[in-house]
Amino acid sequence: MVKILKNTSVNAREIALKIINDVVINEAYANIALAREIGKYNLSDQDRRFVTELVYGTVKAGATLDWLLGHYATRTLKKVPPIILNILRMGIYQIFFLTKVPASAACNQAVELAKKYGHAGTVKFVNAILRSSVRSPEKAVYPSVEENVSLYLSLKYFHPEWIVKRWLERFSAEAVEALCQMNNTTPPLSLRTNTLKISRQDLLARLETEAVDGEASRWTPEGILCKSYPALSTLKSLQQGYFQVQDESSMLVAHVLDPKPGDFVIDACAAPGGKSTHIAALMQNKGKVLATDIHDHKLAITFDNASRLGVTIIETRNLDATELDKFYTDKADRVLVDAPCSGLGVLRRKADARWRKSAALLTKLPLLQKSILHSAANCVKPGGILVYSTCTTEPEENQAVVNEFLTKRPDFILECAGDYLPEKRTEKMVQLWPHIDHVDGFFITRMRRVKR
Repeated sequence: MVKILKNTSVNAREIALKIINDVVINEAYANIALAREIGKYNLSDQDRRFVTELVYGTVKAGATLDWLLGHYATRTLKKVPPIILNILRMGIYQIFFLTKVPASAACNQAVELAKKYGHAGTVKFVNAILRSSVRSPEKAVYPSVEENVSLYLSLKYFHPEWIVKRWLERFSAEAVEALCQMNNTTPPLSLRTNTLKISRQDLLARLETEAVDGEASRWTPEGILCKSYPALSTLKSLQQGYFQVQDESSMLVAHVLDPKPGDFVIDACAAPGGKSTHIAALMQNKGKVLATDIHDHKLAITFDNASRLGVTIIETRNLDATELDKFYTDKADRVLVDAPCSGLGVLRRKADARWRKSAALLTKLPLLQKSILHSAANCVKPGGILVYSTCTTEPEENQAVVNEFLTKRPDFILECAGDYLPEKRTEKMVQLWPHIDHVDGFFITRMRRVKR
């Protein structure tokens, strides 16, 4: 693997290339790799935005870029060295999707990077492909909707075709297009007011003094959406524990659980603790919240978040959620299972996530989800509440898991989760969609244990 040298004179495209390489080759998370790398350089705001656009755009466009390149390459891309392929992807992304970037600049800078990280042959290869794409953009025209609707939507909106095909089995082409479009937008920064320390109204006023342009969420009484804001690390209100970064749909889960002061609550898959700390706030910091997870480093984040927010009733424990009932049978007033899932409801938040998913997950994950749900259910006292939630949109992980559970567990009945939302809904099983509800895709159900 070619090493990209570190130096402070490196240009914006080279910084972006290093991050893209890390994501594609080393499977780094795009947001983490971007934050880590961009912090090493004293970039202007313009360069910082450009690097961010290049990284997120190139990673998100994924297979579409390879499809475009395939129309101009004279040999298979599989034999191209990874770093050269990433230079090509970044170049073709600028040529086809960044209208404000001169095509000549995209080509010239790609050639310069190829000189630095390739050899004479690869330089000619990069130059030929990119120049050809500028001269003949008509060679790479997407198939029409009539010819192949799934391929058209996949290419135009940067989604794996297997996901698009799944959605087309359930929805119209227009609805799937709207969902794909929404997944390519930048979601607003969403904050949850820490009501143990401050009211939402007072937090909004405080944030205004810190150059945050925010407005109250319509979904949750604690939620705030930020239109513009400085770097979060500079906000004293964050450091002092007045809020937690959390999406609106994620905040709804604790409301459906509806914990009471003095309860013993188990959050079965808790880390990094957003829902655990929200539950504690709704309990007025009275009672006990057991936050379990299998990752110690994530539990440490949960503990740190709780400390910053002034939450004192959370206890963390490294524990496999499928074995909860070995320790807590019939002990909990309420149990939350925010299950590991495919994450297909939060694709807009993770540029690289869509290309790391496979259809096999939808066979594998439900087995784990069911195992966790049954173990967690055994921990609920008679009369107690069990909430199952995911950040996915797929019925195999959602309705199918819950329905199968209920057929095997007559000691649980389904309650109307929509009744417990701050904005009431009629669904017993709540499924939120990004393109319909303008929040992350989330699934939430509430069940009550009626007997042993």
